[in-house]
Amino acid sequence: MTSLQNTSTTTETTQTTALYNALNVQIANWSLLYTKLHNFHWYVKGENFFTLHAKFEELYDQATVYMDDIAERLLAIGGQPVATLREQLELSTLLEATGTEQANQMVSSLVEDIATVSTELTETIVLAEQVSDQPTADLLIGIRGEIEKAAWMLNAYLGR
Repeated sequence: MTSLQNTSTTTETTQTTALYNALNVQIANWSLLYTKLHNFHWYVKGENFFTLHAKFEELYDQATVYMDDIAERLLAIGGQPVATLREQLELSTLLEATGTEQANQMVSSLVEDIATVSTELTETIVLAEQVSDQPTADLLIGIRGEIEKAAWMLNAYLGR
């Protein structure tokens, strides 16, 4: 009986660690997106400058909220959020801006990033549900819904 309990505890610990790690990837990605969106905000040029300049600002403001909400949730459940740029760059699954993107390339890059983050959010939601952490799953489901709407809008801008 003790062996079975130890196996169960080990599995729970492994699943919890996987959840912590996945949440840290989300924090890293939102940190990278925050910086990338500032780059785009500052360097966008062309006939759609005003539209994109404002949209990029809206998105980096939202990235700040997502990063903070996920980090605070991670602290609330006993984890430790990555809090240095070095750690965040190592963990992020996204690419930094090159600084040479044209306006439509900026938008396309964001659509790709949102698709990556959305897929990873889905995986992290599953991890949260495996450890019966519905509040974390709910937080991530809300974020996923919001970024899917943002992707739809960005795709519409691109005429897709």
